Amino acid sequence: MADSPAPARTPLGQLVIRTIAMPADTNASGDVFGGWLMSQMDIGGAILAHQVARCRVTTVAVEAMTFHFPVLVGDTIACFAELRRVGRTSMQIHLEVWVQRHFEATELRVTDGVFTYVALDGTGHPQPVYREGNPRPE
Repeated sequence: MADSPAPARTPLGQLVIRTIAMPADTNASGDVFGGWLMSQMDIGGAILAHQVARCRVTTVAVEAMTFHFPVLVGDTIACFAELRRVGRTSMQIHLEVWVQRHFEATELRVTDGVFTYVALDGTGHPQPVYREGNPRPE
């Protein structure tokens, strides 16, 4: 993890989740588990993937997950999602988590990663993201 905050910038993508880190989400050192944070990102990415594909989606890969700073109890986390690529049945979504420390006004990017989701039909098999009933946007 880095020692000092990165230069200020704004989050990439759209806000898909906002929640507060609670004591039950921490390890023995009082830092939020990376797995909890990753699950929030997966949920946020699935929200965007579902909006794009307009069907059931599933996570098939997580790439390049990087934790920059710890998340602490009381931090408000905000997960931002940006559609990076659409294949025939899959979508790559870049996710960033920013926190607002408890009682502070500044926001800090704490982690980011790329998640891949696949569009599924009613039987759980891959189907095209853009298909009859869900045409490619113009």
